[in-house]
Amino acid sequence: MSDSTPSTRALMILGLAQAIGFFVGALAGRYLGLLLGCDAFADGAGYSTSSMVGILLIGLGGGGGVQLARRWFMRRYGDPRA
Repeated sequence: MSDSTPSTRALMILGLAQAIGFFVGALAGRYLGLLLGCDAFADGAGYSTSSMVGILLIGLGGGGGVQLARRWFMRRYGDPRA
């Protein structure tokens, strides 16, 4: 294990990239859900199957966006834990 710690700039870039990845991924999941007819925020729908699928798509999109941002960062800047 290396004794060098990642720079503050690199960690800020990682955090910003993950936040943007989460936001964009969640939006993509939301619009994919709407395209498939699964509105997570439908009025009066309660917790129907359609709403639950919409919520699941938003969560998967956000998580996928974070993972893509993390992989981009590691390819460009290296592993911040090293």
